[in-house]
Amino acid sequence: MRVLKPSILKLPLALLVILIVHTSARSQSSHENAAASCAGCHAAQSQEQPHTPMGMGLQLPAADPLFTAHPVLKIQKGPYTYTVETKGSSSIYSVTDGTRTISLPIHWSFGKGAQTWVLDMNGELYESMMSYYPSIDGLQVTTGDEVLDPKTLEEAVGRKLRKTEPADCFGCHSTNGVAEGNLHLQTMEPGVTCEHCHTGSVAHMIAGLQGQGYETAPPNLAKLTSEDMSNFCGRCHRTWATVVRGGTRGPIDVRFQPYRLANSKCFDGADPRISCVACHDPHKSLATSQSYYDTKCLACHALKNSAPPKDAPSDAKACPVATSNCASCHMPEVKLPNGLMTFHDHEIRVVKPGSSYPN
Repeated sequence: MRVLKPSILKLPLALLVILIVHTSARSQSSHENAAASCAGCHAAQSQEQPHTPMGMGLQLPAADPLFTAHPVLKIQKGPYTYTVETKGSSSIYSVTDGTRTISLPIHWSFGKGAQTWVLDMNGELYESMMSYYPSIDGLQVTTGDEVLDPKTLEEAVGRKLRKTEPADCFGCHSTNGVAEGNLHLQTMEPGVTCEHCHTGSVAHMIAGLQGQGYETAPPNLAKLTSEDMSNFCGRCHRTWATVVRGGTRGPIDVRFQPYRLANSKCFDGADPRISCVACHDPHKSLATSQSYYDTKCLACHALKNSAPPKDAPSDAKACPVATSNCASCHMPEVKLPNGLMTFHDHEIRVVKPGSSYPN
């Protein structure tokens, strides 16, 4: 539990209760309480955010609806049988070769839809060899681990995380779990809360309760340029530079939207119409209707035989083929190599039949 500063103790009891719940509870409900604390001034942003894929980017097993809906998940892979079994608030990940069995409690579920579990085996953190995929409503090899060929039962449990990976994983999927590059699970809050992106929001809330005005407000992220916003979101979704340095190539990189967007011919780091937040509200769940994005495209592109929008880029041509569902053609769906997850490619372009995936 965080230590409250003496000045905080001057707050009325009711406000102290709200603050203590926000800063000490480490559960899914603490995320909702955090959002509720901000909702007094930011109701629209706080209402849905805790239930978005980012808000539920990391869940504790007792609060994970997947385990309630699927008390037993099982798959046979080569000589190994994997089982994820839930009883009460406890979920156990097990792998057996028919002779020996290794069973480990699941402490952290990464993801709202597709889920991977991070396991603690002998004091080391492992990425589970099997993950849950909604597309098949079951278990399959974790994306990226298909190349692994476990020779022992211990290797079959999963992939041991490299030195920097735990901080990277928890740093993106949770809040207050990483400080100065080091993992601190004792302060970790599940999911992406207000404080994760709006650094200093807790201090701002405290100052507001004490009537100290708004000078403590975190920076307004909406004022970031498209380039800066892409880099900000890219801290977790991968920046262009990160992907290039990592050498990732092929359809697997369709997951890295800032990188793909930067490769688009129409990307302009100074134009707010091509910013991440021009199309996506991070406080709400992803809009899945393709027609929803038409107005975003038409902010630059005119309809056929229509006048272009004000201040439209000179090379923003009207589509000669269609007048709706722009994303269906110009941001095609791409399956990951394992076929289990599909993403819209953010490299906006004219896609010709039979054309290969562009890198």
